[in-house]
Amino acid sequence: MLMLYFSGTGNSKYIAELFSRIMGASCHSIEEDIDFDMLISAEETIGFCYPIYASRVPRIMREFVVKHTKQLKGKKLIIFCTQMIFSGDGARAFTDLFPRDHMQVVCAEHFYMPNNVTNVAILPDWLISDGMITKLTTKAQRKMQAVCSDIQSGKVKKRGFCCGSRMLGLMQAWALLPMERRANKSVKISEACNTCGLCTSNCPMKNFTIESDTITHTHNCTVCYRCVNECPKKAITVAYHGKVNKQFKGVEL
Repeated sequence: MLMLYFSGTGNSKYIAELFSRIMGASCHSIEEDIDFDMLISAEETIGFCYPIYASRVPRIMREFVVKHTKQLKGKKLIIFCTQMIFSGDGARAFTDLFPRDHMQVVCAEHFYMPNNVTNVAILPDWLISDGMITKLTTKAQRKMQAVCSDIQSGKVKKRGFCCGSRMLGLMQAWALLPMERRANKSVKISEACNTCGLCTSNCPMKNFTIESDTITHTHNCTVCYRCVNECPKKAITVAYHGKVNKQFKGVEL
């Protein structure tokens, strides 16, 4: 069994590693420089874990799937997505990336995790308080135990596949592409930047470069908010440009 994940700031990494620890699965970030075709071909069951954006799959994960669609044909599929409030059909939306009947979904589940969008006024800082992080990760652990028990016993449960979830997802999905386009055009780096280069090395899309002692971006953002939360000077904002008061530093298993 193989679990593949993309995690902007640590939530999906936590869920992927939690699953892998319980199930004894191999676990890899899609950012790793390894032979994914070989890994996928060697396993019967493949898991994917990713943060949900407007009830849809992040661009970096969409592009990964396109590259490996051939190797995924006929596999059993486990889909996990991490969410802040709700994601409608966030797990089901992953199946839209494949031809019809390309894979068999044996499990799909959503996990509530801490907020990482830390510069939007309507999302208060208490959403990433220590108490909230502990509460959400404890619930995620309990849910994952139940999910793994179902998988081991052969029970098929697919969150987000009903008509109601589909409707909720469609109500949000219209926002994803405009948000991605806005982020590509609107990454802002304030004068607080000290050109430490952390963003250039950590961005999963290699969106930042240092030129003449200045950080610039290449219009290639996947809206993961890693740069916003990791910048030591809180100098970067993406798509939404409110002040970054508190940063989300991820969760450890």
